[in-house]
Amino acid sequence: MSYLYRKIASNPLCSVSRVLRGYPIVFVPSRLCANSNVPPLDQPIVKLPPPPPGVVEHVKWTRDHHETQVTTLENGIRVASEESFGQFSTVGVVIDAGSRYEVDCPAGITHVLEKLAFQSTARFPNQDDILQILEPVGGMADCTSFRDAIVYGTSTFTSGVPMAMEVLSEGILYPNISEQEVEEQKMTVQFELENLEFKLDPEPLLTDMIHAAAYRDNTLGLPKLCPPDSLGKINVKEIIQFLQRYYLPSRMVVTGVNVDHEQLIDLTRQYFVNKKPTWMADEDVVIKPPDKSIAQYTGGIIKEHLNEPRINPGPSPLPELAHISIGLESCPYVDEDFFAFTVLNTLMGGGGSFSAGGPGKGMYSRLYLNVLNRYHWIYSATAFHHSYADSGMFCIHASTHPSRVHDLAQVIIREYFSLASGLISESEVARAKKQLQSMLMMNLESRIIVFEDIGRQVLGLGERRTAKDLYDCIEAVTIDDIKRVSSRMLSTNPSVAAFGNLSMLPKFESFQQAFANKGVFPGKSLFFNFRRV
Repeated sequence: MSYLYRKIASNPLCSVSRVLRGYPIVFVPSRLCANSNVPPLDQPIVKLPPPPPGVVEHVKWTRDHHETQVTTLENGIRVASEESFGQFSTVGVVIDAGSRYEVDCPAGITHVLEKLAFQSTARFPNQDDILQILEPVGGMADCTSFRDAIVYGTSTFTSGVPMAMEVLSEGILYPNISEQEVEEQKMTVQFELENLEFKLDPEPLLTDMIHAAAYRDNTLGLPKLCPPDSLGKINVKEIIQFLQRYYLPSRMVVTGVNVDHEQLIDLTRQYFVNKKPTWMADEDVVIKPPDKSIAQYTGGIIKEHLNEPRINPGPSPLPELAHISIGLESCPYVDEDFFAFTVLNTLMGGGGSFSAGGPGKGMYSRLYLNVLNRYHWIYSATAFHHSYADSGMFCIHASTHPSRVHDLAQVIIREYFSLASGLISESEVARAKKQLQSMLMMNLESRIIVFEDIGRQVLGLGERRTAKDLYDCIEAVTIDDIKRVSSRMLSTNPSVAAFGNLSMLPKFESFQQAFANKGVFPGKSLFFNFRRV
């Protein structure tokens, strides 16, 4: 190997590009190999004999592979599953019971319910018993609440699916919700809220605030994070009433990945159909029907002013930052413009000013090229698209020093209007589509993501669209679609959320006038006269 390397590297036209396993590897230009026995690396090998029989195994893939099967049982609960490969399986339950339904009960119940999941149940006296019974089958259990759903999930060896289904039914239908457990989990929630104050990027807090501004006091605007003043109002009675109203079989989807569909149906009947929940009310008790309010986008502003910068107990102090989010109404996920908005979200991209990486991390997105790379005083800028069954919102979160908040607002609004003004190239739309398609396919390699995708699609759409359907819908998005949906959202009332020292934040009327005047703030703008790069 060393002799071959010396012979090749002695040619001045060759260059060593990398070292692999300790040996120098060189790339030889094809023109140097024209009169030699070494085949060029940039051309196919001619007259290559076929492999011997049996070396290559051809697998015929049919439409049945990775097809999601959905069955509705007699009590209304839906069972959805998909075959996969490997030794592990993921099963869980997706419930239509998120924070958007807390309109007439104490805010934050779903946040506390998330922490109460898989505590003591009718069979298991405490959480340790659940963990001990899952440990032999390599299992784990978790629960996450969202604005529109609550997801209970477990992952185990394939042989442990029956045990996982029993744990799920115990945690959902037969919990022992005691006052002591509720108080303990409320303390956990309080600690989580306090911990947000010490994070450099308070993205969960800012997301809650922008939703509250966009959907004032209704549905999606209700807080996902439990407000501190609401902790004292949450008790066992309120939690039980919430379970009785929203934990109904017709609002549940039992989902499995890498499980047999018929086995999952039998286990669902055994654990979710043939037994009554412990929290079910007596027949003579009147239970309120589930809330069916439709999200009403209002727009507006929510802000939290801090006179002093946050204190970081760690070794390095936090930089003093003000965070701002500007949002506009987009569309629900059943809308025909949904995929155009998802491509627009990828096209805008963004992140932190100190992010490292290449195009795969979005370094060619508009918020990197036009914002973070041009203005050193902007700490971060990221686009988000939140879409639900009845509404949606497109927003940009950004942060800077409090003295530059006014300038930051102008930069963000200018980026919004550059989308509808025709300053979009075919290449960046094509790049955004390919990046989104790549992320879609890579994410579907994860069993956990496939599990949630199946449950959410069946819960929201009644079926699951295949990855090829989604891929084709993304591919069909054109540059005209991007411009059209940009103009569509720019015609809505803006929503603004701000957190930090906001002494330099413009008034909400200024934001409204800026959107009405195609991005121009009222009055003279010294920023664009002297500081524009």
